[in-house]
Amino acid sequence: MNANWIKVFIAALFEVFWVIGLTHAHDVWTWMGTVISILISFYLMIMAGQKLPVGTVYSVFVGIGTAGTVFSEIIFFGEPFKTSKILLILLLLAGVIGLKWVTNEKDERKGKEGADS
Repeated sequence: MNANWIKVFIAALFEVFWVIGLTHAHDVWTWMGTVISILISFYLMIMAGQKLPVGTVYSVFVGIGTAGTVFSEIIFFGEPFKTSKILLILLLLAGVIGLKWVTNEKDERKGKEGADS
């Protein structure tokens, strides 16, 4: 895995923070944390998208962010655990992993060449 994919995974982690922040922010400090998380998340995603195929980057970003948000809500905020919800999240993650898997180095280089032009 190269540095650009690491950026995507870190961006998705910050996506979890800002999505939770949109729901649970209640004062200036929590709103500032939410805004900072948005900025970091999108900055990293945009930087990775300049070197990798944008559609795959966005799909991985949203898929991991969605799964992380659902699991965080269950673990930290008392969201009800539903087997069907977990199975659907696992299906989503399987699709994200599949997209990453079928995006080969040729696709990554092609995305990089397009960004340099």
